[in-house]
Amino acid sequence: MRRRLVSPSVAVLAITLLAVAVLMPFLSWIEASFLFHPRAAPTDERIAERTPGLERWWIDTPEGRVEAFFVPGAGVSAASPGPLLIYAHGNAEVIDPLPQWLAPYRAMGVSVLLPEYRGYGRSAGTPSERAIREDLVAFHDRAIARPEVDRGRVVLHGTSLGGGAVSLLARERPPRAVILQSTFTSVADIAWEMFRAPRFLLANPFDSIGVHRHAPRPTLILHGVRDDLIPFAHARRLHEAIPGSELVSCEAGHNDLPPADLDYWGTLEGFLRRTEVLR
Repeated sequence: MRRRLVSPSVAVLAITLLAVAVLMPFLSWIEASFLFHPRAAPTDERIAERTPGLERWWIDTPEGRVEAFFVPGAGVSAASPGPLLIYAHGNAEVIDPLPQWLAPYRAMGVSVLLPEYRGYGRSAGTPSERAIREDLVAFHDRAIARPEVDRGRVVLHGTSLGGGAVSLLARERPPRAVILQSTFTSVADIAWEMFRAPRFLLANPFDSIGVHRHAPRPTLILHGVRDDLIPFAHARRLHEAIPGSELVSCEAGHNDLPPADLDYWGTLEGFLRRTEVLR
């Protein structure tokens, strides 16, 4: 009776799959450590006191409560609703300093929603692509139910990792316009460029370019040409993939935007007026 031998190719495939299964938890830990830095920035418990009108919102998730700030724009009311801007921050930041930083938006009459990521600041849980998507959708839906918010004039602004976050939200809740600042085409592309990591190994691919290529919206892309963390080539590829998008470059790295050579708030206001977010 002859024994049936396993072919070398089948044996190699089986060993490869076993190795991937064994390594996946370790690879996921490495990915999360590179992508998320929830304890890198301090919180400020007095932020609400220094920002008139700021509301602290909480939603309940399977991992605990997650926070957001909502600040109405100047002059908006139920009788005169205005636009809503949802801003998502980078991977080593928290929402606490953002009400001051984004005050020019509120001066334009734009209400600002600042969702936190799970595990960041005072929020419970562990950050992930799935968790960020679910929480941003929940906060978005709560905000557009406000009488002073015009749900037809929602704009998403994401910086660095936040660009991936607002892209997830754009897929679920299409906005009027999108602002992508110092962000990537996808985390999968970054992982391949830096580590030659295959896409299928990533638990958090943040496929921003795929979202916007298939469902384009008016998009402003801001990126520093000296960015050595997310190279300017990502901004160029996003611009080429998104029909009608605007690309604004400046002499900046990843963390020093806006620089002196860019009228940052004038650029943002001009985009909001061209897209009729501001009227």
